[in-house]
Amino acid sequence: MNYQFDPDLPKASTIPSFYYADASVFERENRNIFARTWQLAGRADQVREAGQFFTITIADEPLLIVRGADGELRALSNVCRHRAGPVASGEGKRPVLQCGYHGWTYGLDGRLLQTPEMAGIECFDRADFSLPRFRVEVWNELVFVNLDPAAATLGDFLGDLVSRLAPRDYAGYQLAARKDWTLNCNWKVYVDNYLEGYHIPIVHPGLFRAIDYPNYRTETRANYSIQHAPLRRPARLRVNDSADEIDYFWIWPNLMLNVYPDNFSTNLIVPLGPEKTRTIFEWHFRDFDTPDVRQRILETVAFSDEIQFEDIDICQAVQRGLRSSTYDSGRYSPLRENGVHHFHGLYAAAMF
Repeated sequence: MNYQFDPDLPKASTIPSFYYADASVFERENRNIFARTWQLAGRADQVREAGQFFTITIADEPLLIVRGADGELRALSNVCRHRAGPVASGEGKRPVLQCGYHGWTYGLDGRLLQTPEMAGIECFDRADFSLPRFRVEVWNELVFVNLDPAAATLGDFLGDLVSRLAPRDYAGYQLAARKDWTLNCNWKVYVDNYLEGYHIPIVHPGLFRAIDYPNYRTETRANYSIQHAPLRRPARLRVNDSADEIDYFWIWPNLMLNVYPDNFSTNLIVPLGPEKTRTIFEWHFRDFDTPDVRQRILETVAFSDEIQFEDIDICQAVQRGLRSSTYDSGRYSPLRENGVHHFHGLYAAAMF
């Protein structure tokens, strides 16, 4: 069953429900989307110094992000070349990397250094057993990885988003808070929901009171979109007096970047299965040890939690609705759902 995307928004229909629950579709998404796109892996401050590392899994590929003694940042396979044990776990700082299974040891550049108790092995050259490397780049203090060696550079992929956010100086921002949520819904349900303000009056009454909903609009670009939210009552959003709008950026396929005058947050959508998704929120502030900033962080996270609980409830309800024998696909609001339509177009181009 192939989805035929219609670029004519007023005539188009949404992705059929089959694509939100089928295990074979989920496997294809890992191969065709998540293994071929730039994925947010972590933060630059996690690998600032030589020997610092962290681990992550992208599209079922275990990865090790590490700063070498030569200062180079590398994304290495986190699978030992001996018998597939983990080379590292969690995050930390090490002079070398040692597999947690049989102790094979690697340099910070991925070269195999030590192979305990391998005397007698034949036709074996350590140089042939270095850890495979993947592409890694840093943008605005965020670390991105791409498993596809043929993909465009991160800068080319982001396009004019790079210059659009260039006036903001991201140096000095640090992780102030993090929350992980697990939802019983397909990852696309959550992305669909994020990409439209159509549901705000019904699902988010607190947010609805804070923004100028009639003038809420979505702007689409090649690989990202922006939701422009003019402010009406900004107090709960804790923005300064000069701010009149908040911008919510979505970067294909699964990253949200919410930009405020004095902070920004990322929301990474991690597919765990056909009907299970993890969302990872991280808030970044400057000078968050001061009492005033600490209070702003508490209020910002509390308001975000309120919205997230509301989104969890509706997304999980939508997932249940998608299983109904009476539903296959729907239609888009040309006024409010051009961002969802844009996402579905990118999805179709990647999958079919």
